[in-house]
Amino acid sequence: MDIENKNIINLKIKKAEKVLDFNDFQKQSLKFDIIKLQESYKQIVQTKKFDDGGGISHFGAICLTRIPGDPDSIKGNKSRGLYWTKPDKSGNEVSRDININESDYSEFVPDYENTYFKEVYDKLSSVYKLGRVRILLKEPRSTLSWHRDPEPRLHIPIITNPGCLMVIDNVAKHLPADGSVWITNNTKYHNAFNGGEENRIHLVACVLDYKFN
Repeated sequence: MDIENKNIINLKIKKAEKVLDFNDFQKQSLKFDIIKLQESYKQIVQTKKFDDGGGISHFGAICLTRIPGDPDSIKGNKSRGLYWTKPDKSGNEVSRDININESDYSEFVPDYENTYFKEVYDKLSSVYKLGRVRILLKEPRSTLSWHRDPEPRLHIPIITNPGCLMVIDNVAKHLPADGSVWITNNTKYHNAFNGGEENRIHLVACVLDYKFN
């Protein structure tokens, strides 16, 4: 093989290595009214504060579903739930927080019955088997830990900016706030960060019956 042909082959290999696989970010066929989502979010936060998960920095959740008749099931670390992380240079995996039986969270919180989120929830729960459904806050210039979750997550971005990215393994993707529904493979190691200067707001649901290839 001459040098010129060898260089061409090497170039093709390097180019192939740069091809990103976005299979862990799967856009669904459903779509909702982004204006109604944003209006309902503003309606809720006029009277409801984000739960910080028991004093966790840069975490905020408003739970839209709960264990039937149990308002305590959406407070403190129950607004977070079990995950695994590798917190130090050893690379050893450890678990954090408490295990949540997601299938128990079958009641839509009555306080939000008169919002567009109820219509969204009814449609989503007719298509997917859902666990907790939450509005999640990621503050400006903040990030999650590098971690993995027990199940995939459904995302509907409500407010975002170009500096908001989700990273799964080594692949980063921006999810636009246009009413689209995404399911992400949170069973792999991932994080999300907000590099902008306004809050990132997503509707996020635990999906119990969705399988990635």
